[in-house]
Amino acid sequence: MLSIPAVSHVYPHLEVIRELVRRGHRVSYANDPRVADLVTGTGAALVPYTSILPEADWPESPIAAMDLFLDEAIQVLPQLHAHFTADRPDLYLSDIAGAPFRVLAETQGVGLVQLSPASVAWEGYEDEVGAWLHAQPGADAYQAKARRWLAETGATTTDPDTFLGRPDRSIAVIPRAMQPHADRVDPIRYSFVGACLGARDTADAWERPAAADGRRLLLISLGSAFTDQSEFYRACLAAFGDLPDWYVVLQIGKQTDPALLGEIPDNVELHSWVPQPAILAHADAFITHAGMGGAKEGLRQGVPMVAVPQAADQFMNADRLVALGVARRLDADDASPLSLRTALLAVADDPGVRERLTALRDEAQREGGTSRAADLVEAELPRTRAADGTPGPTGT
Repeated sequence: MLSIPAVSHVYPHLEVIRELVRRGHRVSYANDPRVADLVTGTGAALVPYTSILPEADWPESPIAAMDLFLDEAIQVLPQLHAHFTADRPDLYLSDIAGAPFRVLAETQGVGLVQLSPASVAWEGYEDEVGAWLHAQPGADAYQAKARRWLAETGATTTDPDTFLGRPDRSIAVIPRAMQPHADRVDPIRYSFVGACLGARDTADAWERPAAADGRRLLLISLGSAFTDQSEFYRACLAAFGDLPDWYVVLQIGKQTDPALLGEIPDNVELHSWVPQPAILAHADAFITHAGMGGAKEGLRQGVPMVAVPQAADQFMNADRLVALGVARRLDADDASPLSLRTALLAVADDPGVRERLTALRDEAQREGGTSRAADLVEAELPRTRAADGTPGPTGT
């Protein structure tokens, strides 16, 4: 498995890795040592590399972000090449940022399965989204740089859009309901398994405080990457502090100094990090940045949401939640105390929202989650190995 040291890319597939190890597979997991505890906690063996990706302050420009991921792939590939040449796997698994493993898979003739934590390409994606990206400043230089690198590596796929956006096989660890234009997604290439949750995600992993007894519970979280939002947090405190019948768990991340937020109301507890899925199992409402992780966890637990997108695919995810009838959307500039409170009470008190969430939760559970994801990975394993230990044409 190859991923990047960003929890939004690691958490979604951790339980799949844990399940594969439980089934007796030897899993080597390539990532930066800063997420070593997460990796080794599954039973996988860490294959360390040094990442250049930031922990925060990600580029807002999509081309700048793509170029950063390309630079990451360029410098990671030589770090991993020797290890996975000497210890060639039966199957590569990769995150959507796993370009080095696709290079190795193509040059070694080994299969690769992508574990996608986000929505995938649909028929017409290149015309509807790709064309917009190609028109952005810097896109031509990025494309030329990516083509040169792919040609130099010996990859058989040298078109960057195809190489990065069209894996031969992908398991999307998201609910199909969150996929835009799901009816136009190739069902042979892509499988949706829903959220892959485990023991750390259950209600037992978080204890409801005594102060919350008899009150409805609100979780507020902007995830891990775009949390330097002290003005937004102050608006939340003004909106929900001392709101009758509500108890608030507010996650502010590592980028915001709590001292900037002023006095914390008695009905609010403040944290830099919380076990989000476990708290959502108790929650009555969720204010989220609409990252795919938070969106699918909210759906899995049947929690009404207020989406306040910050960047990247969060705007599309927020619109998808609204289209599903389970959320209200507020743009960050419009997130005043009044608008936040109005949106919360509207979504939390709407019986139609609860009805739709129940149906979506049942649908997501039928997608199979962790167990089905592991089954699909195993289905891609070769059935025999050659005498020298390399994967055979029909391989295990």
